[in-house]
Amino acid sequence: MAVSNVETSGLEAGKVNLLGLPESKLVAFFESMGEKRFRAAQVLKWIHQLGVDDFDEMTNISKPLREKLKQRCEIVAPEVLEQLDSTDGTRKFLIRVSGGSVVETVFIPEGERGTLCVSSQVGCSLDCSFCATGKQGFNRDLTAAEIIGQVWIAAKSFGQLVAGGPRRVTNVVMMGMGEPLMNFDNVVDSMNLMMHDNAYGISKRRVTLSTSGVVPQLDRLGEYTDACLAISLHAPNDELRNELVPINRKYPIAMLLDSAQRYIAGLPDTHRKITIEYTLIDHVNDRPEHARQLAELLREVPVKINLIPFNPFNLSNYKRVSNNALRRFQDILIAEGFITTVRTTRGDDIDAACGQLAGTVNDITKRSERYRANFVKDEPITFVSQ
Repeated sequence: MAVSNVETSGLEAGKVNLLGLPESKLVAFFESMGEKRFRAAQVLKWIHQLGVDDFDEMTNISKPLREKLKQRCEIVAPEVLEQLDSTDGTRKFLIRVSGGSVVETVFIPEGERGTLCVSSQVGCSLDCSFCATGKQGFNRDLTAAEIIGQVWIAAKSFGQLVAGGPRRVTNVVMMGMGEPLMNFDNVVDSMNLMMHDNAYGISKRRVTLSTSGVVPQLDRLGEYTDACLAISLHAPNDELRNELVPINRKYPIAMLLDSAQRYIAGLPDTHRKITIEYTLIDHVNDRPEHARQLAELLREVPVKINLIPFNPFNLSNYKRVSNNALRRFQDILIAEGFITTVRTTRGDDIDAACGQLAGTVNDITKRSERYRANFVKDEPITFVSQ
């Protein structure tokens, strides 16, 4: 495999950044150097299980090969600008990537489980109306090294990447900044590293990709991974979803759910369910009729439903759902036979709650500029029903 076919960083021109290479690409790279395939497994363990970024520390690799690697390769994670720790144990990382933009990554502890919410793009190429990331516009896709680098950074911050270190990052969700399926190849490579036994060894049931509905890419996903699937639905009908999640105008709900069911049906594990994410916004999509429509829509679909109270942010006039409306919505779905949970708001004091990740995006779309220019605080929000 030529250097041009694998990931290179801008830090040292022409050097291959091994941090973002899954085993298949690492094997091909070593073979292109005339080396044995097993070197890939050795290097994977040094990088992702022991946190080593210095080839001289890789003591089971011969000195001549280490010298060759130093000349041709590097192991470089993106730069951590700041680590913010919430009073509830949530930890947010502000991470600067090449080009100067800043993305955000959030770790959420809950009992024995530690979930890392990972970003896939600088900003987002989509423009969901209730999401802070979308208001920042879009710059570019993250590289595989920048995606898996978020896991590497978080795990190192908890002392996980040492021999016998505690396993703090037990779950990963591709639910941070960006639409994962719009950065298909890099996201797939990163998820496969997360699940690989010689890397992080996270169970396929504990790695989840969340999509707003890029149907053609979702139709391809089963060929490359068997991670869990979450659908950012947020509305029970096309009229309302067109307003909240504009990609629905291209790939409406029926098309999206059909694709999601094909993905689940193709997994070797036949008991997997699709997670339906539904952000509840006051007097927009939180009415009892919406709950009943949602129940009818999902009647024959193998799902569990995760309700997410909207978390306010600048440039949005949407309001958080009331506790009464939230409980009523959940009760209707439970009565209809659906497993329905409520996502607890975490990290609100460090702007790390769901939907609040914004970072600093060198926006090439001018979308953020238009939002700031046109934003009118407390402008009435139209209630849409069907």
